[in-house]
Amino acid sequence: VQLQASGGGLVQPGGSLRLSCAASGSISSVYYMGWYRQAPGMQRERVAYIINSGATNYSDFVKGRFTISRDNAKNAVFLQMNSLKSEDTAVYYCYAYHRGRDYWGQGTQVTVSS
Repeated sequence: VQLQASGGGLVQPGGSLRLSCAASGSISSVYYMGWYRQAPGMQRERVAYIINSGATNYSDFVKGRFTISRDNAKNAVFLQMNSLKSEDTAVYYCYAYHRGRDYWGQGTQVTVSS
């Protein structure tokens, strides 16, 4: 599974962005897909994940602001980010766990600044 993340950019505080993660193959059998982020000088942290039943989980710092979704027909996972804050600035990575292996996308930069 190859993952390609896109949709990052510069946005003002309070704004929105939608990240996309396109997979090279079918994701219908991929159990776990998620978004992680890494800010400069910080460890990578989980933002949200979605399993193939559609159940989702969010880290406390994004609850109520971010929404993860997956479209198996399009082989894609999305992260809708609303009410962005400066502390959301980071490189965002798409991740998949499939058949005992970890797969990472290349990352997309999100910068929240006025």
